[in-house]
Amino acid sequence: MTDEELDRAYTALCNGMAEVGEAHAQRFLALLCMGLLVRVDRGEDVLELIEVVKARSVEPQPR
Repeated sequence: MTDEELDRAYTALCNGMAEVGEAHAQRFLALLCMGLLVRVDRGEDVLELIEVVKARSVEPQPR
C-alpha cells in the first residue's frame, strides 16, 4: 500500500466512524477488523499484530 492509499484508507476509516457515531464505533471497528482478518493469508501474522496492538493500546499517551 502506498502512502497515498494509506492516507485515503485512514481518512475513510475516520469518516466512517464519524458517520456511524460514537455509539456504533466499536461495532464498526469490530466488523471492519473481521473483514480485514479474512483477507490475511497467515494466521500467525494476525496473532502477532494483535499482540502489538494490545501492547500499544495500554501504553501511556503522550501529552
